[in-house]
Amino acid sequence: MIVAEAVGEALIGLGVRTVFGVVGSGNFHVTNALVAGGARFVAARHEGGAATMADAFARAGGGVGVLSVHQGPGLTNALTGITEAAKSRTPLLVLAAETAGSAVRSNFRVDQAALAAAVGAVPERVHSPSSALADLARAWRTAVVERRTVVLGLPLDVQSAELPAAPAPTSGPPVPSVPVPGPEGVARLADVLAGAERPVFLAGRGARGAREALVALAARTGALLATSAVARGLFRGEEFDLDVSGGFASPVTAELVRGADVLVGWGCSLNMWTLRHGTLVGEDTTVVQVDLDTEALGANRPIDLGLVGDVAGTAAAAEAELARRGHASDGARSPALAARLARERRWRDIPYDDDSDDVSIDPRTLSIALDDLLPAERTVAVDSGNFMGYPAMYLEVPDADGLVFTQAYQSIGLGLATAIGAAIARPDRLTVAALGDGGALMSIAELETAVRLGLGLVIVVYDDEAYGAEVHHFGPHGHRLDTVRFPPADIAEIGRGFGCTAITARRRDDLTPLTDWLTGPRDHPLLIDAKVTPGRPAWWLEEAFRGH
Repeated sequence: MIVAEAVGEALIGLGVRTVFGVVGSGNFHVTNALVAGGARFVAARHEGGAATMADAFARAGGGVGVLSVHQGPGLTNALTGITEAAKSRTPLLVLAAETAGSAVRSNFRVDQAALAAAVGAVPERVHSPSSALADLARAWRTAVVERRTVVLGLPLDVQSAELPAAPAPTSGPPVPSVPVPGPEGVARLADVLAGAERPVFLAGRGARGAREALVALAARTGALLATSAVARGLFRGEEFDLDVSGGFASPVTAELVRGADVLVGWGCSLNMWTLRHGTLVGEDTTVVQVDLDTEALGANRPIDLGLVGDVAGTAAAAEAELARRGHASDGARSPALAARLARERRWRDIPYDDDSDDVSIDPRTLSIALDDLLPAERTVAVDSGNFMGYPAMYLEVPDADGLVFTQAYQSIGLGLATAIGAAIARPDRLTVAALGDGGALMSIAELETAVRLGLGLVIVVYDDEAYGAEVHHFGPHGHRLDTVRFPPADIAEIGRGFGCTAITARRRDDLTPLTDWLTGPRDHPLLIDAKVTPGRPAWWLEEAFRGH
């Protein structure tokens, strides 16, 4: 057995069943070994799309993402997707072929380890035939246990060498026990919560598995519940769920977060997006942060108390300590507040002046109509751009897996691949891709992937014939905008050319064919080219550009 085959077989032993990528000569044998072992290989049309598919697959609950790419250009093509995954701490293993050590003049030779490190990924390498499986195990452990994106270099000469001995059965790394703060730390957290009159819990990506513990602690302390955008849906169904804090927050959510006397960030980085550059923190607010990563504590803003620990375990320990003390409080919770949240928490319930006309549809009107028509069991994948707040906040999601938000790097063009990866991870749900026209056309090749795979995606293009964020940011200052505006494109016709069912929507009634498609077999994508009104900047845009 050659090393490439042994690596593929070992990954099957680790439980890998889905691999994304584009196959070239450098990753041909390792990919085929994975397929021979029973893995599904999802061939994308571009490595950048493949990387984002693998990232979204992991985020949507499919397990560790695995990406297979050719050496040199295969890796560099994938780099934006790898960067997004690395900045989001997605557990992702990149199998990246490398030129042989002796091929010093090869045009494929680039410093792949340096590229990985430069974007925040962890570089690893299969160093020799004798160390190959140990090298793989080390990379896998880093991806799984540390939740990191790992680029594993596979030099061609090592790949093609024979394995010195029959490989031993492969097992995953032992799962370490999750740390919980000691009694002193738990007592300090309990002291802060016991003295709080208006506590708010703000849960981020690191809290996604801790709903039950956080809800129990919030009930005991009277805390209101909010999330960052990437954890949206974590508290869905809770009466005092404020939804998303930060730039996307509705007015009532922003008011209540700002009015907290104690704000606890649970697995949340408390960055400029989630706290609107700190404007959602009151002058006298006590800020607490709980995170597994020591370096995250206080990294983005000053905090009054920082605890290193697993979110669920820390919340459970604090709840037990408060129960021991006999403490219970309603905080700001009241029937009147519950009624107000029911009326005002959702953006779609806030009155607005509809800008729709016979030529284009207001993105708010479009998003509300889609929310009404689409089934509740859905996954929403959102690209970046001026439009993105509308589908992210107007389309409800059922739980914390319902919004797949590949936005840490703020690259446009990732949304379609995000939807494909999420749909493969969660075939039990309808996946909705929400794209701008710029991002849609940037990633258009992956429409063929979606059609070839028979994915029943709903792809909604918010088409304002421009890079809308730049139009609304620079236009008011009198700058020329011809570099960020484009002539009309018939994106629906392009979709039909790839094999999608497609409609053009200029008014709400144009969405009627969506109902017919939903009742059908859903064995191919439906693309909606929505000609949206271009005149209004999204409410969150000023916040996004602050400080630029």
